Amino acid sequence: MRMHKKGHLEERLEACADILTVADLSDKNMKRSALVKEYICFDEIFGNANPARLEIGCGKGKFVCETAKLNPYVNFIACEKISNVLIDACERVKAENIKNVYFLNCAAEVLPRYIKPGSVETIYLNFSNPLPKEGYKKQRLTHPRFLETYRSLLKEGGRIIQKTDDGAFFAFSLESYKQAGYKITEVCEDLKNNPVAGDVETEHEKMFKERGKPIYRIVAEV
Repeated sequence: MRMHKKGHLEERLEACADILTVADLSDKNMKRSALVKEYICFDEIFGNANPARLEIGCGKGKFVCETAKLNPYVNFIACEKISNVLIDACERVKAENIKNVYFLNCAAEVLPRYIKPGSVETIYLNFSNPLPKEGYKKQRLTHPRFLETYRSLLKEGGRIIQKTDDGAFFAFSLESYKQAGYKITEVCEDLKNNPVAGDVETEHEKMFKERGKPIYRIVAEV
């Protein structure tokens, strides 16, 4: 079902301009667009040199907002390509006066345009679209082509923390990490009954747990 555009979306995004960078979409070729560099200076936007973490596909922002509150001395960059969804997250951060979250309205492919190499310690992939059809395999956010991009953004010893409800996507991701040379340090096939301290439940996660679906979690290090 197609999502209806939220009312006054452009004005609302503009009102959040101090915590948001909207990607330049003048070049529709994302690979070429990523070669242009418009790095965000974390020290300037946050006013400190605290370590940074990145969530790719932040949705309406429940995870990043609650995780940021639990980790006030960590800075969070939250990426979401659908502005109609992202606006909810931006407005929540403004309403709750959360100072350690900044947003990127862009696709994962163009993250290297805005984020300096080796500048984030953790990447979160929470319930990314599994895209089960074989023809969409290269679009999955744990395909090796994306993992190479993430490697460039992560610090030495940095990690990816992934959660999914999809068993086939979980298996695909495990194999992708191995192919890309990541070290898998944690694997959980039932997060509901094996909770991790400090791990915040996402909107989708709550829904899937209520439906009785297993939640898978992977931690992979570069």
